[in-house]
Amino acid sequence: MDSQISKHLDWCIKKAEKEIEECKKQKKKIHHRGLSKIEPNQKLAVAHIEKAVHNLKLLNFLRENGFSDWSVTAGFYSIYHCFLAIAIKFGYESKNQTCTITLIESLQEDGKIKINKEIIELMKYEEEQSIHEESIIEAREEYSYGIDLEIKDKKYLDKIEKLCQEMIDTTKEIVYRVE
Repeated sequence: MDSQISKHLDWCIKKAEKEIEECKKQKKKIHHRGLSKIEPNQKLAVAHIEKAVHNLKLLNFLRENGFSDWSVTAGFYSIYHCFLAIAIKFGYESKNQTCTITLIESLQEDGKIKINKEIIELMKYEEEQSIHEESIIEAREEYSYGIDLEIKDKKYLDKIEKLCQEMIDTTKEIVYRVE
């Protein structure tokens, strides 16, 4: 029986295929908002890891210089670029955050990768989460669009920073692994 994850993954792939076909019909620049199969690209995967490291450095810079409200956004994108690196390693191009997370869950479900489940849960909207802590995506939205200038919960930022570093290390292991 197909899992909910595999059904959503199929939807993401079909969405991209349909949008790419529509672009071709209309002779428009090819783009999609889903998940597309591509040739795995080690160089591009490594570039996404470098961007993840860059974003983690930015998280710390913002935090240390009085802009902790924006540090959570840098943390989100640090983890997200790790997810994109893994996607490319396995031959996918993602243009949709929810589809990217679903792909990571699918790869985990299939035993192709091993990632701390807490990181995956942190990247989901709360209604998708099995834990009740605020997700990083919701915190990113709250602090990007809201009026708070600082994150009062320093332990939350410590946790984000720790999980970003863990995800970078895990991603390096996955991307550099020879299959």
